[in-house]
Amino acid sequence: MTHSRACVFALAVAVAIAAAAPAAAQPSGQMTWAVHVSLAPTWFDPAETSGIITPFMVLYALHDALVKPMPGNAMAPSLAESWTMSKDGLAYEFVLRKGVKFHNGEVMTAEDVKFSFERYRGASSKQLKARVARVEVVDPHRVRFVLARPWPDFMTFYATPATGAAWIVPKKYVEQVGEEGFKKAPVGAGPYKFVSFKPGVELTLEAHEQYWRKTPAVKTLVLRVIPDESTRLAALKRGEVDIAYSITGPLAEELKRTPGLTLKPTYILFTVWLLFTEQWDAKSPWADKRVRMAANYAIDRQAINQAVYLGYARPAVSFIPHAMDYVWQPPAYPYDPKKAKQLLAEAGYPNGFDAGELSGDQVYGTAIGEPVVNYLTAIGIRLNLRPLERAAFFKEYGQKKLKYVIQSGSAAPGNAATRLEAYAVGGGQYVYGSYPEVDGLYSEQAGETNARARRQILDKLQQLIHERVMFGPVLEPAFLNGVGPRVQVHGLNAITSHAYSAPYEDLKLKGK
Repeated sequence: MTHSRACVFALAVAVAIAAAAPAAAQPSGQMTWAVHVSLAPTWFDPAETSGIITPFMVLYALHDALVKPMPGNAMAPSLAESWTMSKDGLAYEFVLRKGVKFHNGEVMTAEDVKFSFERYRGASSKQLKARVARVEVVDPHRVRFVLARPWPDFMTFYATPATGAAWIVPKKYVEQVGEEGFKKAPVGAGPYKFVSFKPGVELTLEAHEQYWRKTPAVKTLVLRVIPDESTRLAALKRGEVDIAYSITGPLAEELKRTPGLTLKPTYILFTVWLLFTEQWDAKSPWADKRVRMAANYAIDRQAINQAVYLGYARPAVSFIPHAMDYVWQPPAYPYDPKKAKQLLAEAGYPNGFDAGELSGDQVYGTAIGEPVVNYLTAIGIRLNLRPLERAAFFKEYGQKKLKYVIQSGSAAPGNAATRLEAYAVGGGQYVYGSYPEVDGLYSEQAGETNARARRQILDKLQQLIHERVMFGPVLEPAFLNGVGPRVQVHGLNAITSHAYSAPYEDLKLKGK
């Protein structure tokens, strides 16, 4: 066989093989969620991540991070292929994945990583900026973070959803459209592209077929805003949505009984607690520790768990979840209304007092807030419930505009130190007051490189918070969701301690 004939033969074989091979699957179909909160444009921008889990419902679709939690790995290499720490603990160098494209076709480089960190202004941004001396672009595919001093928690604060600092946006595009323009038409490196957003109605996304990890199986994702729980369940039963978030109480029981629907709880690092904002005001009843203790004894946590979460939740003993690293477990407050009334009388309030408002987000502020208000009222602490839409609640909370008692909550991953920084230590995003001893111990542990010594400091710090009765822990809620019959892979619980469906590129519809 001559050389030319051999080439023709080889080409014909290659064409035949290509024809016989199945074509690569293209994204198809639409998956729709009934979302329990009103989506806010601030959640489209990683720079404004607020120290709660909710924004990651959107971020896992639109954007990507250098490192992020994925199935089986709490710190999975993503936009960074690998990273190293220097022997002195002062530098972290990330090797970037080559050929990653943003939705507008721009190729990601180290400049985008540097830019994304420098514009970050969300949860724990002050802590990050104070401890990172500079970010160096080594070359287009390597970036180095140089710390002011060794910081054992750098990767916990930077590379977990405790913050959004490691989620990367395109520098050129943001500079071109501006900050507000970016929230109106976000461009990221995630598995789905922004299509449209109707405030208060829905967010529509479309598969990014050049996503580096894999081409998504589902073409279109729709996050539909349905604040009313019964309406969410009705939409799921009619087949108008495929997954309904946050179904509780009798509606969750109904979901379990409905043929074709499945109840799927997700278990996350989620705690709901009370913050007594006036405990630092000497003129307020809340300044007396006995009043704060009375509030804790007044609440029947297990009864709320059964009524709202069908027993899937867990009574909280701290504002830090029991499964977080470095948590110290205080003794639980038993339900003891008699002791609660006795403590109020000893504090000088035998007939109770008017305590203003209990502010909380619309979902948990109602489901958990209503029974909490009822239990407190029963012992004489009279509160009015003030539920707010979630984005508005956390905005007012972070701006220190809320008064009286706040029903706080967070499901952001991290460890005890990240939760302490945001909610208990002076200067934290949601801190209304603090204690000098707590602040001092926090500063001490932050630079402690000996793990055993650091744990001892964190234990002492959390013990102080408990002794001061700084908070009123209520529940570690389960997140109860409904899944419809069209869904083959729903992504709930695929990532440890993540509340929502993820990774989006892994989701599948039956027959698709």
